[in-house]
Amino acid sequence: MKNLACILLVLLLAQHTFAQKNRPNIVYILADDLGYGDVSAYNPKGQIKTPNIDQIAKQGMRFLDAHSASGVCTPTRYGILTGRYPFRSQLPVGVLRGYSKSLIAKDQQTVANLLASMGYETGVVGKWHLGLDWTLLPGNEGVLQQTDIKNELDPAIIDYSKKTTAGPNTVGFGYSYILPASLDMPPYLFLENHQVEELPTGYTKGSKEDKGYAGPFWREGKMAPNFDFHEVLPRFTQKAEAFIGKQSSQKPFFLYIPLAAPHTPWMPKPEYKASSGAGEYGDFVQQVDASVGAILKKLDQMGFSKNTLVIFTSDNGPYWRQDYIDRFHHQSAGEFRGMKGDAFEGGHRIPFLARWPGTIQAASQSSATISLTSLLATVADITGQKSKAEDSYSILPVLQGKVNQVPGQPAVIVSSSVGFFTIRKGDWKLIEGLGSGGFTEPKEIKPSQEGVNGQLFNLALDPKETQDVFSTNPQKVAELRALLQEIKSYPKK
Repeated sequence: MKNLACILLVLLLAQHTFAQKNRPNIVYILADDLGYGDVSAYNPKGQIKTPNIDQIAKQGMRFLDAHSASGVCTPTRYGILTGRYPFRSQLPVGVLRGYSKSLIAKDQQTVANLLASMGYETGVVGKWHLGLDWTLLPGNEGVLQQTDIKNELDPAIIDYSKKTTAGPNTVGFGYSYILPASLDMPPYLFLENHQVEELPTGYTKGSKEDKGYAGPFWREGKMAPNFDFHEVLPRFTQKAEAFIGKQSSQKPFFLYIPLAAPHTPWMPKPEYKASSGAGEYGDFVQQVDASVGAILKKLDQMGFSKNTLVIFTSDNGPYWRQDYIDRFHHQSAGEFRGMKGDAFEGGHRIPFLARWPGTIQAASQSSATISLTSLLATVADITGQKSKAEDSYSILPVLQGKVNQVPGQPAVIVSSSVGFFTIRKGDWKLIEGLGSGGFTEPKEIKPSQEGVNGQLFNLALDPKETQDVFSTNPQKVAELRALLQEIKSYPKK
């Protein structure tokens, strides 16, 4: 027992020493609706080239089995910052809009406030999509408190000249420059540190063009007069570079960059048009790659690269229908079935690349099954702190090449856009529902056989999810369902 106690003490001291000596800068770049097969490091035969993103893979670790917490935007972003699965939030299913209330409570532990407590400069530049508590015009007292998280505020009662009272700056970010929600959702404006940069005195009728949720699509609504859809990605890139340029080597920083691209509207700048073989979407992805390159270059110029953990990933799978695959011969979701929103792998298996010189081996790869909820526990591990999040497990040992799977993680859970739960443990994946559960038709199918109300796949044997073995493996179904219920019942912390 004495020997064991000594070993544990040595490990704790070693981890403490690591945390004291290795407080890296952390840059987390989150693409929007980017597929597993859109990064050429994952899909070299694809019609899109991403040399700058590929460079992160060459200099760091490429994950082959990474998953978003959801098949759509808001819930995944909640999971990234809080380390909690989105079903534990006030919005277990669905996404917020530009006039929605703040989803993250002010007293909730987040990646940002944990790092801020450790002396980090913290900033967010990009698409927020987690709600804002707008200040309302006089005479509307109490409306905000009475509005449910699932409902939007009336844009006519908002005082856009006043700062929002809840948002990124109230959950740990010292600096913020954001778009309220997706780039196809009003209001079309920017906020810097909760202050609207230009009042939305303009209006757009939207651009639908009968293309579904693709192409140059955006909804009608209020807009700042000088708002330009083509300039959003460049603006975020410039603001991210500016934040990095203001930092000092004497104090570490955390910069979260949730890009609004390549989500709709697919509007690449003229110099990127026809640059890929996958239409305007592929061109937009290649512009995203150029933005990543500019951010990496800025880190180099400032001398930060050697002591910076850079993570590049996506919030969910791509919106890429079968007719696009047939037209462009490009597999946006890679070899996987489905697309954005789906419970199938294409809806939530995502590219995930990490670079940290001296800690992560260059040109390495990992088959560890990970979730984007891992960030909070990982940064806590790096800085010697404790995570309070019940669904976050540190991937630091994986990044260091010490282990092949995430220590202590019982399973990975994903929520589809219509609320299907997926639980993944080892090679086995259970989907609680029939149909895609997302954007692929049919979304939901009524059971035709008694007791067969889910789907089960062995991904080692069937990564494309073509052979549903639910009815022939009742014990495995029962095991995964029991584990899912156990995880869902974890007490909130």
